[in-house]
Amino acid sequence: MTQPAFVSSDEIRSMFSAAMSAMYRNEVPAYGTLMELVAKVNDETLAIDPKLKERLEETDSLDRISEERHGAIRLGTPAELAMMRRVFSVMGMYPVGYYDLSTAGVPVHSTAFRPVGDASLKRNPFRVFTSLLRLDLIADEKLRAEAEATLATRQIFTAGAVELTEKAEKQGGLTQTDAERFVSKALETFRWHDKARVSAEMYDRLHAAHRLIADVVSFKGPHINHLTPRTLDIDLVQARMPEYGIAPKAVVEGPPTRKCAILLRQTSFKALNEPVLFEGEGGEWTEGSHTARFGEIEQRGIALTPKGRALYDDLLNVSRKIVRPAADGSNAAEYEKALAEAFVPFPDTWEAIRAEGLGYFAYSLTEKGRKAKADASATLDSLIADGLVQFDPIVYEDFLPVSAAGIFQSNLGDDATQDFVASPNQQRFETDLGAKVLNEFDHYAGIEQASIDDCRRALSALQAAE
Repeated sequence: MTQPAFVSSDEIRSMFSAAMSAMYRNEVPAYGTLMELVAKVNDETLAIDPKLKERLEETDSLDRISEERHGAIRLGTPAELAMMRRVFSVMGMYPVGYYDLSTAGVPVHSTAFRPVGDASLKRNPFRVFTSLLRLDLIADEKLRAEAEATLATRQIFTAGAVELTEKAEKQGGLTQTDAERFVSKALETFRWHDKARVSAEMYDRLHAAHRLIADVVSFKGPHINHLTPRTLDIDLVQARMPEYGIAPKAVVEGPPTRKCAILLRQTSFKALNEPVLFEGEGGEWTEGSHTARFGEIEQRGIALTPKGRALYDDLLNVSRKIVRPAADGSNAAEYEKALAEAFVPFPDTWEAIRAEGLGYFAYSLTEKGRKAKADASATLDSLIADGLVQFDPIVYEDFLPVSAAGIFQSNLGDDATQDFVASPNQQRFETDLGAKVLNEFDHYAGIEQASIDDCRRALSALQAAE
């Protein structure tokens, strides 16, 4: 009997990312405007920097930039998180990293579902930052119990999505027809619903506890609250957003402007105040509003080693001891100045970042190296010095909790930040997830080492051909 041909998880992820983008563009028209602006800025950036375009083409990284998206969702129960892991697994997306946002006044802890292999990332690096509500951080015991009971009665996945996830797990993949059905059924989980599942009175109490709690508990499912394109020049996008009728947040989150971009920089437009309906005791619907979804843009830089990340965290803390960015942007200029001055100690050339062991790089043979009869066992530094091997920064594929909280707070106001006791609990999160989260540093180190091994194998083959 002929084995059915399965669609690759990379292809399913690409199909889902495209479907999500189309749905979100329809739900939030300003997202389409953002996409136009980002595409224009990226084209201009590549036009004035031919060397950048050449390196992106040579490293097979150019096409992914226009396809790149990350989304964010907020789940309410461990069961939702565990099932979401299984759904994303069908798309070749796995939980990477653990983030405790309680330290930044947001009652969730999170992971990022994303592809992890170099080839899969280049094919389509779709990521979804996925947060689980920390009901234990709700101080009001009565409200906590009500929220828990409300969440227990909802089903965020369609029967079709569950059935096809189980089918993919059982047979090791999906056919083209099943993959298309899976994308259609899974997409429903992320759709916006304007009818709340709670009364207006309960919504107000949830909202008073924290706006994010109201967002998670009150609705049918974890509507996608932003879908983020990648730009090559976030400062230019930030400056031009008003020309496109979009009001940007005052401060770009993350590191300051640099020649050599590190980690992740993000900005956004203000969250939408959207009409919703609340059901009364008599079954009548009353009008209200909810603020949750917004537009975000990101610029990605190099992934930092543990040493580089420690330096980044130290310098960010230095800047925030001088000035902390206000949600209303009133001290934006002061904050940006303090941030730039604090980061002076962080090297701003690729050579220095590599020499000091602060970032991860992918290595490849130069044109000279592809023709040379070199000693494959020579040190990496000597191969680089001899012009045989070159290096390119490995893109940071993950997130920054302080930046994520900053985006949230700037959209919803200073009162969105509340004092929660910092309580990271990775073990509990992984129990709820049903799996261990992957260590981001291990993956970047693995990609770097694989590129070095490829260079040495190629040089050895050239030696053997003599």
